[in-house]
Amino acid sequence: MKRYTIEQFMATTSILGAAFSADEKRILFSSNASGIFNAYTLPVEGGTPEPLTRSTVDSTFSVSFFPGDGRVLFTRDHGGDENYHLFLLDYDGTKKDLTPGEKLKAQFMGWRPDGSAFFVSSNERDPRFFDLYCYDAQTYARTLLYKNEQGFDLGPISRDERWIALNRANTTSDSDIYLFDVGKQEVKHLTPHEGAISFRAETFDPVSQRLLFLTNEGSEFKRLCTYDLATGGIQDHEIADWDVIYTYFSRDGRFRVTGINQDGSIVIRIVEIDGNEEKPVRLPKLPEGEIRGVVFSGTSTRMAFYVNSDRSPDNLFVYDLGIGQSRRPEQIRQLTQSLSRDIDPLDLVEAQVIRFRSFDGMVIPSIYYKPHEASTTNKVPAIVYVHGGPGGQTMRGYNAQIQYLVNHGYAVLGINNRGSSGYGKTFFTAANRKHGREPLWDCVEAKTYLASLGYIDHERIGIMGASYGGYMTLAALAFRPEAFKVGVDIFGVSNWLRTLESIPLYWESVRKAIYDEIGDPVKDIDALVATSPLFHAREIRKPLMVIQGANDPRVIKAESDGIVEAVKRQNVPVEYIVFDDEGHSFTKKKNQIEANRRILEFLDKYLKDDKAEDGSAGQRG
Repeated sequence: MKRYTIEQFMATTSILGAAFSADEKRILFSSNASGIFNAYTLPVEGGTPEPLTRSTVDSTFSVSFFPGDGRVLFTRDHGGDENYHLFLLDYDGTKKDLTPGEKLKAQFMGWRPDGSAFFVSSNERDPRFFDLYCYDAQTYARTLLYKNEQGFDLGPISRDERWIALNRANTTSDSDIYLFDVGKQEVKHLTPHEGAISFRAETFDPVSQRLLFLTNEGSEFKRLCTYDLATGGIQDHEIADWDVIYTYFSRDGRFRVTGINQDGSIVIRIVEIDGNEEKPVRLPKLPEGEIRGVVFSGTSTRMAFYVNSDRSPDNLFVYDLGIGQSRRPEQIRQLTQSLSRDIDPLDLVEAQVIRFRSFDGMVIPSIYYKPHEASTTNKVPAIVYVHGGPGGQTMRGYNAQIQYLVNHGYAVLGINNRGSSGYGKTFFTAANRKHGREPLWDCVEAKTYLASLGYIDHERIGIMGASYGGYMTLAALAFRPEAFKVGVDIFGVSNWLRTLESIPLYWESVRKAIYDEIGDPVKDIDALVATSPLFHAREIRKPLMVIQGANDPRVIKAESDGIVEAVKRQNVPVEYIVFDDEGHSFTKKKNQIEANRRILEFLDKYLKDDKAEDGSAGQRG
């Protein structure tokens, strides 16, 4: 097996999004081939991607072709601050900000079916709430369609533009759907209920007669239901043994796509609409992996999608549905080869779904990566890898950071501790108001599980994660200082009081839900101090690495500054990296290379090197 450098891993191209041109001969997507995300197009017959934008400063993401011509919409923020604006790329290559202003955040919300207008949300009127505007596709003149004064989350818009669905998060596990009648300017509550039940509007049907929504009412998992707009009748529509996580129709209404979160993998179902019937679409044999991001052309004769697997990043495919019914293999074309040509996929590892019992018997599902060289005679170090959230989920699929670490001899266990999504509402709510305790204890039990494997060195197990996973890393070092040998915190919360008080204004619609999940910074100050690692930094005795984006609006830089200063005072080894042009994720290759190289060097020094005594190397900055 060959070891690869981080430069070789980062020579892999990340691509995302897909939209067909009006003539259905080109596909618009985003790629970081230049080292930073830009918008590209590619012929559906294959060829060389052509950049439409050439930003070298701010990551730029494609949105859509105009349905009738070659104009393009794209979006970008400034240095990772998440204040995205919507831009026009005109025929002549000129660019125009369609949502100008300071400190506003705007998002594309879809096209009118005939392409004569498009919808945009913006919080320019009130930084807390997003209003909905309709833009004329020729003049870009806009009209206010819905003034959001009640703090709803905007949902789908019916194709006849009579209805706008609105979502409201009461808590992270309890939510409601409301319906706004555009003509009458009235809001109706569709889902009055008792107890913690999730409801979320997904889409309207193509004839604007029914609203399709997700709910876990009466069950552990979310299913797809319909609400009849004329009668108010509700019916179950699509059920799986796991969470149905989304559904949407093709532009012409001929197909409907559903995604199911099946044990850490995304499973796609596609049906063809024939009157009142839905017929399952059989897809032809594809390369190993999961189908993601299905998009249909305007006439639904072509379908673009991505295939992703543990050992292969997203690759873009096109499938011609309009060439008879034989489903011949030649109807499918792979348009991209994203994995670095230097890397042999056989040197990478296939993930395993594993489960272990935690301290109280609760079963904890996880995604596990075992290095090829691990054996009872060659024991390897290991890392418990914690996802963001709190209610996120570690899933199968290509992860360059994990594969890089595994390629260099580290076993990685991506834990889905209690409170993670995807395993039912009881599991999801099991972490409420318990952060820093039971979910952390699951991570400690993950270490015990790893130590039980005959090829893991039980004395060399670390913990790392980003965002909430960074918090869990700090919590592990502060509250269970004996458990892990090192910690890598990537923009993690160190002080819940400060983070809860500094959340972006445009999160107002979910503020109550966040407080219910974590704690209220006024009412629950004692509990939040007790579970904030910053106030217990004196307990941290193991080497710590902290990585932060200077423009992060969610976990501000002060969170990382504070914990670094506090741990340094304990004469514990600390390494601190700040990227001045990043936010709450790192989108630029040069920064991804630097961060991952430094992480591996840190782990090699303090986790893999048996000669390094905890704390003996003094402090580093």
